[in-house]
Amino acid sequence: MGPDSPLIERILRRGSPLLARVADRAGEHRLQILLSVERAGGRLETHGFRVDSEYFYPASTVKLVAALAALRMLGRLSAEHGVAIGPETPMVIHPTFADQLIEDRDPSNVDGGAITVGHEIRKLALVSDNAAHNRLLSLVGHRELHEMAWGEGPMGLGLKSARLIHRLSEPRTVEENRKTPRVDLAVGGQLITVPARDSGLLLDNYGMEGLDVGTAHVVGEQLVAGPMSMRQKNRVSLADLHRLIVLTARRGEVDGGTSFELSKAAWDLLQEAMTIYPSTSRNPVYTAREHPDHYVKFLLPGLRRLGLPSDPLILNKIGQAYGFTTENAFVEGPGRRPSFYLTATLYANESGVLNADSYDDKTVAEPFMADLGEAIGRTLWEG
Repeated sequence: MGPDSPLIERILRRGSPLLARVADRAGEHRLQILLSVERAGGRLETHGFRVDSEYFYPASTVKLVAALAALRMLGRLSAEHGVAIGPETPMVIHPTFADQLIEDRDPSNVDGGAITVGHEIRKLALVSDNAAHNRLLSLVGHRELHEMAWGEGPMGLGLKSARLIHRLSEPRTVEENRKTPRVDLAVGGQLITVPARDSGLLLDNYGMEGLDVGTAHVVGEQLVAGPMSMRQKNRVSLADLHRLIVLTARRGEVDGGTSFELSKAAWDLLQEAMTIYPSTSRNPVYTAREHPDHYVKFLLPGLRRLGLPSDPLILNKIGQAYGFTTENAFVEGPGRRPSFYLTATLYANESGVLNADSYDDKTVAEPFMADLGEAIGRTLWEG
């Protein structure tokens, strides 16, 4: 990416005092922004700020990769076995490790209680459920996930930077994370089995700028002096995350052509899950008190300050962990005003300690994202 965009500089400076303060300490906050504005004919006008200057932890934004890969996997299995395997096909996940039990039921699925790809996608999109992501990874496989992430054309997402090394909120060794279990799919009285796999794929982030994060970190209950190494943590570049949200919002179209192919029904399922609010979901069911509209839509509070007649459509996937907060979103412009794609990340952890739950998510990161959404809206829609 070239030099920082004057447009983003203007957005950061004309917005709230918080935007300006974070921009003044952009290096400390590892602040990175990519903004693409949709112009006439669907042309994207892209602006960047410190794009991929250093490592950032993508957290739950990687769940979108797993969702797309799982939907594509269902299509592949259907073609291979000559049967219609869909997002609502029941799935059984067998144990991989000694501390696991067979998974064959999901009480949150009010439509029969089965584990299905569609239900797990709704959970990970609506409330960013970690176990749902891990279940999809079980179906897809460690190596297969990377093959789809890295690949080009109808079978690939073109995310060359992706290093999806580990499960989420499930501590496992590097070797264990390369293993995925046997999965059975029950369709039409037939059992389709995806065998257990060991990918053998060796991945790390060696050589990246900024892999050491913080000044101390907690291991178990012990405070360890010195930064935490992110060499064996997940990674996707800001540019590739931006490509991912453009591709998802445009149903596989990116760089002027079709890249990733899914059925219309699959795109419908995914896009609906990524746009509706948790409290409007019929399955699974969530309450507005526990999961308010902005629970996984960090731009929403700021966009609501614009006084629009109704909320703009937001299709997004956030990520938040280890002090990093990332928003990856498509926002549909109201009326004839331009739509935009925003991928932004920052690190907010004044204490410098990781794994101590002392991050500045609520006081800095989420207010920053809300203010950024408001500032972009005012700049693009009010002039």
